[in-house]
Amino acid sequence: MVVGRQAGQAGRAYIGSFTAAGGRGVLAADVDPDTGALTLVGATDAVADPSYLALSPDGETLYAVSETSDGAVAAFRTARGVPEPAGRPVPVGSAPTHLALYGGHVLTANYRSGSVTAVPLRADGALAPAPASELPHTGSGPHPQRQQGPHAHQVVADPSGRWAVSVDLGTDSVRVCAFGESGLTLHREVALRPGSGPRHLVFHPRGDRAYILNELSPTLTVCAWDAADGVLKPLSELPILVAAPDGDTYPSEVVVAPDGRFLWTATRGPDVISVIALDESGDEARLTATVPCGGHWPRDLAIDPAGRHLYAANERSGDVTWFTIDQETGLPGRKGSVAAPAASCVIFG
Repeated sequence: MVVGRQAGQAGRAYIGSFTAAGGRGVLAADVDPDTGALTLVGATDAVADPSYLALSPDGETLYAVSETSDGAVAAFRTARGVPEPAGRPVPVGSAPTHLALYGGHVLTANYRSGSVTAVPLRADGALAPAPASELPHTGSGPHPQRQQGPHAHQVVADPSGRWAVSVDLGTDSVRVCAFGESGLTLHREVALRPGSGPRHLVFHPRGDRAYILNELSPTLTVCAWDAADGVLKPLSELPILVAAPDGDTYPSEVVVAPDGRFLWTATRGPDVISVIALDESGDEARLTATVPCGGHWPRDLAIDPAGRHLYAANERSGDVTWFTIDQETGLPGRKGSVAAPAASCVIFG
């Protein structure tokens, strides 16, 4: 939570966008706790193409990748409302698409260079001047254009905090990593179905299941997760669309409800949000409905911390649309939107 906010006041959201496509950079918005409505309060374009964001646990520092050919990660202070740059960006791999906090570092998933970079943090949350370490991915997949080499698309910390998990679209695999004496090291690589093109992963709130959204086929892979040994085990795969894909179809994001009863995915092309019901174990996932995303090309989905509202960052229509979630069925009902050109992600503080 952002420092200084009082109970009952509006929450805070941050929106990333592509400045090269007309976006305003990092936008800050107030969040109405009852309706979920977003009200923009300012923006900064201090960093080019801040496509994905992450917030420190105390809410005082915001981190952004700069998804450019050179690639960088930047830090911002949030105390004044609109994020303000905190030091210079630090170079990472090429075209970073995602980042996460782990083990006193910011990790970035670098799509074009196919690697994960670890940038150390200072005690105050700023990026440290110490050298970053990089863990290269290797391998390829059967898709002739998209899988000629590794393409790290996401990196997250597991719920136990022991492991960093990176999802690679180019190699059809997930890597479980940890920090060792030489920096970030590979613990285990888990193969998924060839040609599936895994993009993003989310953990069940209970911490013993994980769900992987595949971009090259509109499917979801259900996995068991053993945090004690760092073992990810694929269990099943299910479609996330009611009908067979017609034309360009690119799944983008997956989020799960705080109570673990529902899961939602976004798919670009059809421009829909899919509703998936989970059983009590988390092993059985069932597609129940799809609804329009409220715009065009939903690059990201986010759920508010209370689990009441869902948000779609619609990149090509240039807006963030919010929905109220039916707590019985999981169906999102569209309530409103706010203009955000080239929107790419939404996070909450």
